[in-house]
Amino acid sequence: MTWLRGKDPDLAATRRAGRTALVMPALFALCHEVLHSPTMASYAAFGSFSMLLLVDYSGPMVERLRAQAALAVAWLVLICLGTLVAPWLWLSVAATVVVGFAVLFAGVVSSVLAGSSTALLLAFVLPVTAPVPLSQLPARLAGAGLAGAVSLPAVALLWPRPVADLLSVPAAAVCRAAAGYLRIRADLPGPDGAGSDAERCRAGAEHTARTGADLRGAFDATTCRPTGLSATSRALVRLVDQLTWLCAVLVDRSDYTAEPPACDPAAHTVRRAAAHVLEAACDLLTDLGGDTGPLRTRESTLRAALASMEHSSTVQVPAEQPGGTSTAEVYGFIATLDVSFRAQELGFAVLQIAENVDTAATAWQRSWPERLLGLEPGALTAPLAAARERAVAHLQPDSVWLHNSLRGAVGLGIAVFLAGVTGVGHSFWVLLGTLSVLRSNALSTGQNAVRAVLGTVGGSVVGAVLLHLLGHHGTALWFVLPVAILCAGIAPAAISFAAGQAAFTVTLVVLFNVGQDPNWHIALLRVQDIVLGCLVSVLVAVFFWPRGARGAVHKALAEAYDASARYLGHAVDYALGHRTPTDPDPQGRVAAAAARRLDDAFRNYLAERGAKPLSLSCATTLVTGVVGLRLAADAVVSLWQGEDLARVQAVRADAHRAVLGSAALVTGWYHDFAASLGDGTAVPDAVPLRPEGAARLVESVRTELSDGQGRATPVAVRIIWTDDHVDAARRLQPALSEAARAQARSQHRRVRKAQPGPTAAPGQGTASSPHGSER
Repeated sequence: MTWLRGKDPDLAATRRAGRTALVMPALFALCHEVLHSPTMASYAAFGSFSMLLLVDYSGPMVERLRAQAALAVAWLVLICLGTLVAPWLWLSVAATVVVGFAVLFAGVVSSVLAGSSTALLLAFVLPVTAPVPLSQLPARLAGAGLAGAVSLPAVALLWPRPVADLLSVPAAAVCRAAAGYLRIRADLPGPDGAGSDAERCRAGAEHTARTGADLRGAFDATTCRPTGLSATSRALVRLVDQLTWLCAVLVDRSDYTAEPPACDPAAHTVRRAAAHVLEAACDLLTDLGGDTGPLRTRESTLRAALASMEHSSTVQVPAEQPGGTSTAEVYGFIATLDVSFRAQELGFAVLQIAENVDTAATAWQRSWPERLLGLEPGALTAPLAAARERAVAHLQPDSVWLHNSLRGAVGLGIAVFLAGVTGVGHSFWVLLGTLSVLRSNALSTGQNAVRAVLGTVGGSVVGAVLLHLLGHHGTALWFVLPVAILCAGIAPAAISFAAGQAAFTVTLVVLFNVGQDPNWHIALLRVQDIVLGCLVSVLVAVFFWPRGARGAVHKALAEAYDASARYLGHAVDYALGHRTPTDPDPQGRVAAAAARRLDDAFRNYLAERGAKPLSLSCATTLVTGVVGLRLAADAVVSLWQGEDLARVQAVRADAHRAVLGSAALVTGWYHDFAASLGDGTAVPDAVPLRPEGAARLVESVRTELSDGQGRATPVAVRIIWTDDHVDAARRLQPALSEAARAQARSQHRRVRKAQPGPTAAPGQGTASSPHGSER
């Protein structure tokens, strides 16, 4: 059991296999021996295999049962469609391509649909590869309907999966660590303290960074984005980016002053209030059924603290005239608001996190009628709108998900055509071979094809030997069938893909011979079918986007940085009165869509087998950099929302031109950086500090944006904070440049290593070329 837990940590595969080993033989026996319907028996067996072994939905039991019921209904629909088109080869091929693409592409909408894709395709593959008269359709539907009906109590009663969420536990850990770090910082006499205080501060920052990395690792570890269409799931997924940004905000520092600015008591109050909010969020994430009242009360306290800090900041800015114009004096002036800006940035991030946690908990606590009617918490769009938004985001030529969906659909269509032309028996094996090994690049597909063929050969040999030993005692196969199903469910997780393929082959061999005289030849005949399916997958992988996700990651990074930089530029334009309040919204949606495509490309890259030519740490830095840039733009928009009069005042001040100039330089760098990622050109140098722009900003605050007593106005504070958000985006640049250059160096070394040296002339030594090949 210890060994099994090491291979199957939560015994998830063992749970599914054990449940299927009980239900599948029982339904097969009922239909075959009692009802005497071989057709019904086959569809009951494959239906239970599909609905119990190939899927394992998470979340509350109500949501699981709803997903199981929807899967059963989808099975019935797909069986009808497959049976209707099967008699005509051209129609079955066209229908397979359409259905295959629809099922595979629908996975981008929800991890529930993504996890159900194989089960759904099996429902169509079975009837479309076996043409029969329509008179057999009721028996097929009866078998699948019986499997669907039995799957509901089986999931609920036979070793049910514990209620757990992939993200809530690590997200709660980040909230707890960040709250502890904020309490440490709020209690320090200075910005970083000294001696033991500094050590405590450093330890708290490191602990927060580790928990943030653990959350991001759990999020990236899944082969598809772990989000369903439920309101709770969508809210929790949004937390990942926000908590990633929060961890970055907590350790960020300005680089324009040698000495940290003096502490702001109002900023300490904001930090303490933010810590209280994070603690309440942690409690709710640990128990989504808990009371949301404390979180909402602490949110109100934090908002009041932020408003008070903004008011007090207007007093702190030394806007009296005349003022110094040296670089040190200019940045000293701006630094007076640095601590309060950090607190404002932090408060915005924490409020965003709290709103999502509140939404997740509120959605979790909805009554069954509210769930049934689709009544959503106000913070989220309706499920269909969210689904449409995700799908549209991936209808782009460079979307990895689109590539994989087209590849799978074409592969299945070719497999149906070859199965129909060659007339192989049990032709659905050809499609099973195609579906089981097709991956995002030719190398991964080829490796899986070899394993699949070897596993099928091994399983066929074992099945043939088993049938030969049993001779005419076919009844004994009834006792072998549950054991074979159990092994087929556990072997892929506990041993290997090839072992799982072998066990699955043995299961099918037993299933086709149970209750009759065993024929061991059938086991060996299936090898040719699986080989044909594997060859189809390899050919499709070679001719359809054979590079896999690696090239797509670079393109997706370029698109995401370009879209996020454009969003930041629009956000600053909006903040300073150059755009209407709704103008940044479309750019925000475009940036979010590009980020989703990047996320899926990165997941596909991580899931591909073989060596990773891209450094994982550098790639992760580049991916999370998009998060920081996009959320910085969100923060700018939030800072000025509902402040139309202030925006009008801002556009009249010379300060807005200074901020616009800084934003143009920073966003311009990101556009150039995106271009370098996309076409492999040189990475641009990070934008340095611009004392002349800062001096212009400060002069405007002193002369145009101060009141009669020489104090800065709230508009001045907001403009300086807007410039600080832009500067925060600028401070991301050195780390991103280093990561991109490290990637380029690594790839260059790999290319040079792969290139053969020049052949030496007879009688001469071998010399290597002095010039490397730069990409």
